Amino acid sequence: MNTTPRGSRLHIAIFGRRNAGKSSLINALTNQDLAIVSAVPGTTTDPVFKAMEIPPVGPVVLIDTAGLDDTGALGELRVKKTLRVLRQTDLVLLVLDPAQGVGDYERDLLSRAGELGLPVVPILNKTDLHPQAATGWWQEKLGLTPVPVSALTRQGITALKQAIIRAVPADGPAPALAGDLAGPGEIVVLVAPIDAAAPKGRLILPQVQTARDLLDHHACALLVQETELAQVFRELKVLPKVVITDSQAFARVAAVTPETVPLTSFSILFARYKGDLVTLTAGALTVEHLKPGDRVLVAEACTHHRVGDDLGTVKIPGWLNARVGGSLAFEWANGTTLPEDLDRYRLIVHCGACMINRRDMLSRLAAAREAGVPVVNYGVLIAYLTGILPRALRPFPQAWRLIAGE
Repeated sequence: MNTTPRGSRLHIAIFGRRNAGKSSLINALTNQDLAIVSAVPGTTTDPVFKAMEIPPVGPVVLIDTAGLDDTGALGELRVKKTLRVLRQTDLVLLVLDPAQGVGDYERDLLSRAGELGLPVVPILNKTDLHPQAATGWWQEKLGLTPVPVSALTRQGITALKQAIIRAVPADGPAPALAGDLAGPGEIVVLVAPIDAAAPKGRLILPQVQTARDLLDHHACALLVQETELAQVFRELKVLPKVVITDSQAFARVAAVTPETVPLTSFSILFARYKGDLVTLTAGALTVEHLKPGDRVLVAEACTHHRVGDDLGTVKIPGWLNARVGGSLAFEWANGTTLPEDLDRYRLIVHCGACMINRRDMLSRLAAAREAGVPVVNYGVLIAYLTGILPRALRPFPQAWRLIAGE
């Protein structure tokens, strides 16, 4: 539970009016005093993320939000942030207070959740104070039957967890990472270069996650360095189902891997895992139409310490300028939101989305699509610029057909 990255967890967001008991509910679900609870309206101002585990759902992120009925200039900003959380949510918990009833706040949230295809679990809180509250009345007003609970006494929390389990999307927060590329018992070779950039004594997270996903699907993961790959092919009696390599070693690995063996990279896998590989591939192809002076947005979903040859601010701009034969007009966006005026850009180059979940990444792709702007991520763009993308997409026919011109 502790080592699962936040971007791979099911995101469960808790919405409701001020003082409906959202923070108290988080404390009840986690059986800990994690969220600040106060009778003062508006105690929770910004979304608060808390990692936990709900068996048998597994690792999740609970998101506490500001009240839907917050007021004033600051309140409007808080509500805007609260509603923005829907873009990275897999499951909505709507907390209802019997004393507040049902109004436009709840109906608007349900409408927004419905447009995004999000499952909603309504929760009738404070049943210890309002034991006469009937769930049937709420079902008539909302079209959904709420789960009666008391966050204060913890009554009904077990039933709520069961309702959450039933409401979890069947496909979870993301598709298989690599497990659909090989059947049970089939061999997948993972090439993990060990060089000066490799972390001492451990593997990088994408390699670990890929190996675990293959094991979860009962495939056989064989982990090697590129220097031992030729020997692996000589020793194996059966060719591997697929070879997956770090992008930096792709050319060396491709020279050893038979053309009949599918070959891809960890970055391509994660482009599919966190987003839409077809959309990102189409975005890469538009690089050839860029001209010097075109505006390009480089978007990263987190803030991090930048080194001298930073990928997003130095390397990628340099590679793209060299490709178009002049200087592009780069702009950068960091954090949880994209600029609202995306139609100003000719291309959006997005990070690998390691710090956000798939729903959030898909919402960003949808925003770019609505603005009519192509988008590509770091991994797919680098594969395209280095010429390895056609072979790296071979295991994924829909995306490969774009490269092949079919």
